[in-house]
Amino acid sequence: MPPKGSKKGSASAPKQTLVLDNGAYTLKAGLVPSTSANPSYDNCSVIPNCIARSARDKRTYVASELSNCKDFGELVFRRPVEKGFIVNWEAQKAIWEHEFLEASAGEGLRCNPKETNLLLTEKPNCPKELQKNCDEIVFEQFEFAAYYRCVGPTLNAWNTSSPSSLPQECLLIIDTSYSDTTILPVYSGQLLQSAVKRLNVGGKLLTNYLKELSSLRHYNMLEETYLLNEIKEAVSYVAPSTQQFCIDLERTWKGRLGDKRTLDSSIVLDYVLPDYEHSSHGYARPHDPAKSRMRRGLQPQQGPREDLLPLGNERFAVPELLFNPTDIGIQEAGLPEAIMQSLNSLPEALKVTMLANVLVIGGNSLIPGFMERLESELRTLVPAEYLLNISRADDPIKHTWLGAARFASHPDLLKHVLVKKTEYDENGSAWLARKFAGGGAK
Repeated sequence: MPPKGSKKGSASAPKQTLVLDNGAYTLKAGLVPSTSANPSYDNCSVIPNCIARSARDKRTYVASELSNCKDFGELVFRRPVEKGFIVNWEAQKAIWEHEFLEASAGEGLRCNPKETNLLLTEKPNCPKELQKNCDEIVFEQFEFAAYYRCVGPTLNAWNTSSPSSLPQECLLIIDTSYSDTTILPVYSGQLLQSAVKRLNVGGKLLTNYLKELSSLRHYNMLEETYLLNEIKEAVSYVAPSTQQFCIDLERTWKGRLGDKRTLDSSIVLDYVLPDYEHSSHGYARPHDPAKSRMRRGLQPQQGPREDLLPLGNERFAVPELLFNPTDIGIQEAGLPEAIMQSLNSLPEALKVTMLANVLVIGGNSLIPGFMERLESELRTLVPAEYLLNISRADDPIKHTWLGAARFASHPDLLKHVLVKKTEYDENGSAWLARKFAGGGAK
């Protein structure tokens, strides 16, 4: 056996790279061969990044096993990622082993770490101790052959239309995801750290707010995280403007006692809750006042019994937090103002170029009306003579993974950033932290 830290000259370089965008809500993962010409969204698998325990059937579901669950009532979730950072390695390790190493691993994801490179994404400003823990787990427990860790959204710069091995020069990334919303200016693949802004509003906060509103007004749904997240994704929309938000509030107000109003049926919906016997998922339908009276016992029951959750201003008041977090007491600027704060810390020439190349990624960008509201509010803040070009990625959930996969498909780029296990064994974690300092793909 060769001494620790020695390099085998005969050892061949791994022929594949596991590209892993380790999000708080889902993992985006895929194996990229070193000979891959042009990876696509189809090469990426989206896997729940959680371990769920059912209080009803007493089963535990690890990551992709969640798709086998039939009763989502009162599921207790254990998520290894908090605020974008891996904080529970016991859970994260179990998920990685289940999805990439064991017989349960999905088709196209199972690999031998000793014969595989790992490209792992992280959020900006990750605490050094958490980074050190991550590096030790990757090399000392999983024993990947080589490894590169970087800020994930910066890799979107490699999502260019040309097959060139050069990144897009200027790109302003708006990453609105489960944990938070982050503004990241990227120049030639490098993160401009001083201009990074973070808004503490993400999909998790929106779901929790909807849980509170529904529990206050209708049923106690504080334990129904999965169901409320499903409802949020199904019925939420962003009001076109602050003025329209106020108008919609008025249209969904029931009125005072003795001055009842007719609710606007174009906004108010009834969400039919699943019973987990005949149906595992609910659905939305137009509001029926008669059904509402039956639910409250004011009218005799007719037809099969249904559990209904009426949704009025919850539909647009919840995603409004992205634009006005002060609505629930979060003393932060809304997303458009935070974007301008980030840009105003850059030189004028760079600011102009960034505004012409704004890319929005993350699951919250899929909420209807989000892009239109963001563009209209940004336009009022940006000088009229500046070009504003804002677009959403074709698949905002997988887009960071695709950029990372395209970067990994260039062996000449990858070999300059990868750190081999033998190098780590020889130099240690402090050396590795300095090697990865900077956060962007080189």
